[in-house]
Amino acid sequence: MSLKKVIFYNKSGQKLVGRLELPANQLPHNYVLFAHCFTCNKNLLAIKNISKSLTSSGFGVLRFDFTGLGESEGDFADTNFSGNVEDLIAAAEYLSKTHKAPTLLIGHSLGGAAVLLAASEIASIKAIATIAAPSNPVHIKRLLKSNIEEINLNGKALVNIGGRDFTIKKQFLEDLENRTLPQTVKELRKPILILHSPQDQTVAIKNAEEIYIAAHHPKSFISLDGADHLLSDKKDSTYAGKVISGWAQRYLDIPQDKSINSEHQVVASLDADEGFSTSMKVGNHYMIADEPEEFGGNDFGPSPYELVSAGLAACTAMTIQMYVKRKGWDLQNVEVHSSYSKSHAEDCQDCESPGAKIDTFHRELKLTGSVDEKQTQRILDIANKCPVHKTLHNEIQVITKIID
Repeated sequence: MSLKKVIFYNKSGQKLVGRLELPANQLPHNYVLFAHCFTCNKNLLAIKNISKSLTSSGFGVLRFDFTGLGESEGDFADTNFSGNVEDLIAAAEYLSKTHKAPTLLIGHSLGGAAVLLAASEIASIKAIATIAAPSNPVHIKRLLKSNIEEINLNGKALVNIGGRDFTIKKQFLEDLENRTLPQTVKELRKPILILHSPQDQTVAIKNAEEIYIAAHHPKSFISLDGADHLLSDKKDSTYAGKVISGWAQRYLDIPQDKSINSEHQVVASLDADEGFSTSMKVGNHYMIADEPEEFGGNDFGPSPYELVSAGLAACTAMTIQMYVKRKGWDLQNVEVHSSYSKSHAEDCQDCESPGAKIDTFHRELKLTGSVDEKQTQRILDIANKCPVHKTLHNEIQVITKIID
């Protein structure tokens, strides 16, 4: 997983701060916008776990702090629910300009209500998932309890939510009253997944039922049985992320893995628009080869010379263990550290110049076990006799031809 800080601006020009998580070994096939719960922030552990599950399936995920929360600018007391929806639209515009427009919206708790309202305003959205979402934003009044009277009387009140103090103004409550979520859901006509725990003590399971009834098909419900409202248990949030990932792929455009086959031991395939990120079939195994970012690659996989060095290291380890087992020596483990002295990208800048430099592999062995000095020296000799080592020392020919 790759994680980077991003900054964009809301409708009022205030700075919003987020984290963009990307897959470790590929470009994202789709981007996700994640809306956190009321007074939470982007760093809630459950949000991180759900995002990690999504990136492991090839999604890019943007989670950010709403105005007045976390690292984002603004005064929370001056915000309202409509502002959260506007922040989501601003985040979608940011992704559209800098990466690709988001296709999946995920919202937790009040964030779930926000994504249902924002979905109709973001044309690129193809699917929505809510987690423990209220069927009506007015539900938030339950969290304020006795403070409602003070807010109505004085126009604002200091309330404690989740152990933190927040100032809530009357305009926030008035804004909640004006948002009719069931009607919005009824008119949405986009695939929706509703996740909710029957044991949720903050937002009752009845809310999930009301959203489900209001929504049109295709709609799905998943019970997060045993989970609390914040999905505090890692297994609950990880499960939610995996379910959302699997469900969403039915409604999103996911590029199919390229089927590359060959009568040879290895085949490499690279499209013109993929930079250096090369799809490979190595024996019966599929992988990606790439170049480091400093050479213009995405670093989604090992470089060509790293692959050659890896072959030398693996063959050395196998050869040594095979030899010492036959001898009955006590070698519990061998580590072979290897690297190539020149980078692939630098070589190719001077491909026409033969023999300008000597190709050098640096190889170091770490032996764990009870081997004496004489045995150690013999192991060093055997390392130099591994088949790949011999191949690299031999005169090699590469015969190339064009095939249909």
